[in-house]
Amino acid sequence: MGFIIPLIIPKRRKIVIDNINASLAYMKAHQLWNSPCKDAGGLARAIFMNMGRSLIEICKLYHGRGEAIIKGIQIRGLENYEAARTKGKGIIFLSGHCGNWELMSLTLSSLFGKELSGIVRSQNNPYFNKMVERMRSRYNSRLIYKKGAMKAILAALKKKEMVGIMADQAVFPNEGYLIDVLGRKAWAAKAPVIIARKSGAALVPVFIYREGEQHIITFYPEHVLDSDTDEAGIKKDTEALSRYVEDFIVAHPTQWYWVHRRWKRAESAS
Repeated sequence: MGFIIPLIIPKRRKIVIDNINASLAYMKAHQLWNSPCKDAGGLARAIFMNMGRSLIEICKLYHGRGEAIIKGIQIRGLENYEAARTKGKGIIFLSGHCGNWELMSLTLSSLFGKELSGIVRSQNNPYFNKMVERMRSRYNSRLIYKKGAMKAILAALKKKEMVGIMADQAVFPNEGYLIDVLGRKAWAAKAPVIIARKSGAALVPVFIYREGEQHIITFYPEHVLDSDTDEAGIKKDTEALSRYVEDFIVAHPTQWYWVHRRWKRAESAS
């Protein structure tokens, strides 16, 4: 599957190559860089291989055959989740399109049941959306669609529940701030910070990645919001949350979804 995907969507392969080439020098200079892949071509091949493996896993999950995959996942940093839980204000799990993020979502749903809701975007094709929704709804997982989601998110957190948010895609200028991402300017969403400030919920970064043949899910310590409550403070926290995703990408460059046009609209604004 990893070999087939770039042949089916060659334009997306070009996006991956262009994105990597523009970020490679920055990543190689980063202290977390340790990839054996030295150029964009090698990284791209490994990225599509990872996408292929994830796609097969998702197919198994869709057909209800993913129990063994979920049971084989190693959980690290659970004490960080437990510490955040004691605050009694609900939890915002912050992540990105890293590793097999769909698998992570279902694993967290399996762990926490109906107390967890994932924020998702509706697919353009209604038939494909129905298929994805069926898979995402397994293990008692609840979905909150992104459009008009604020009210439902705050309601869930008020009940001391948990909400998962992906915060690594480009947003429109009115939705965030222009910040540095892998050495280039990109628009980053301020919504996670605003939600955390309004609700008092703990912000806990969590990521999944492959380590050999095994998946690892790691909970990181709660991110403590800046004491500055004005616009400057919100931007500072938005930048800090982006660093969690950036550090993951540098440490695991073949396990991020480089297909995204992460830096769109930024050049004209910078």
